[in-house]
Amino acid sequence: MSSTPRLNWVLLLVYGSATIGVLVAAFISPAFRAIAYAPLRDLLVPPPQPIVVDVLYSTEKAAWIEEAVDRFQTSGIRVDGRPIELALSKSGSREMVLAVLDGEAEPDLISPASMLQISLLEDLSAARTDAFDGPVVDRKDVETCRPVLNTPVVLVAWKNRADVLWGDRPNGELWLRLHEAVTEEAWDVYGHPEWGFIKFGQTNPLKSNSGFQTFLLMTYNYAGKSGGLSNDDILDSDFQRWYREFGRNVTKFGDSTGTFMEEIVAYGPSRYDVVAVYEATAIEHIDNAVARYGSQYGGLRVVYPPVTSLSDHPFCVLQADWVAAEEAQAAQVFLDYLTSREIQQLALRHGFRPVDDTIPLSEAGSPFPRYEANGVRLDLPDQVEVPPGNVLNTMLEFWARNVQP
Repeated sequence: MSSTPRLNWVLLLVYGSATIGVLVAAFISPAFRAIAYAPLRDLLVPPPQPIVVDVLYSTEKAAWIEEAVDRFQTSGIRVDGRPIELALSKSGSREMVLAVLDGEAEPDLISPASMLQISLLEDLSAARTDAFDGPVVDRKDVETCRPVLNTPVVLVAWKNRADVLWGDRPNGELWLRLHEAVTEEAWDVYGHPEWGFIKFGQTNPLKSNSGFQTFLLMTYNYAGKSGGLSNDDILDSDFQRWYREFGRNVTKFGDSTGTFMEEIVAYGPSRYDVVAVYEATAIEHIDNAVARYGSQYGGLRVVYPPVTSLSDHPFCVLQADWVAAEEAQAAQVFLDYLTSREIQQLALRHGFRPVDDTIPLSEAGSPFPRYEANGVRLDLPDQVEVPPGNVLNTMLEFWARNVQP
């Protein structure tokens, strides 16, 4: 019997030593904090500092990413025992690339609308030896830089206008017919003088990715190819004359893709007959057009180019001196989360095509089958090849000199 108190003291000593050991370990490494004795832990061990990841993303995916971030922040995902705090900011795709190059933004994770912009950032930062030790992003490293969402560039038109321009199914002449219509300027050429002038809008390629992709598709179409675009194609005098004719007659080169969809719905064909936008943006507004106009003008029709350019929304961890190792690690953890099945299904409900190809576009909650009557397709045309950064720069330089409003 006399050994029992002694045993109790031994057990108490062992327990106390273990508790103190865990508490000391919790001071040294946040990973031990979760197993420390809660009351003592909360009194003695300060909570681990979060790893703050600055995320700069393009505006088109704001609704999806904000919902995804809310889910991530409540998931309890940590890096070495430390929570991850996401600091979000948004801008236009071209604007964010220029902000990084000019030192006005120092994000840890960047997400423009398209890999086109990442290609430009990689090429231009490599050339800026005065500001960077090398390219600040590696678009070929799929662990740290990869697409997360897909949505192609489409044309959205009032159905009665689209039927006159392209009939039931546009073919390889889609862009040539649009060029012809815009340069003709008036609908009376097509037997509809009551429709007034032909009004087409797209975003400015120097400011917005959808405008850049539209310019790229028109350039490829004129060159009669879907890959291997070269500087010679851009510098061809016949092409330059052809595109200048088009550019001079575009109703508006705007700053925001979303604004065009909002305005075509708000004002009807009095403002725009046709606009170039993203498929996901079009899907978001189809019901708004029905609510405002009913069957007038035939509703909105989504028209796919013969070959397309995907806005693939890459998320890329920057390789810059302001990105600490733990920030890069946390950013990659968040990138992995965005490609999880749960968040990819969330993207589908927002009108984006998941990069997870095991998720069918026809599954419950998907908007794609709902809008097939408006021209929305489950399949996609082939894609054009993304040209190298120097060719993209030549395109932008031509546009700035010859078309810039």
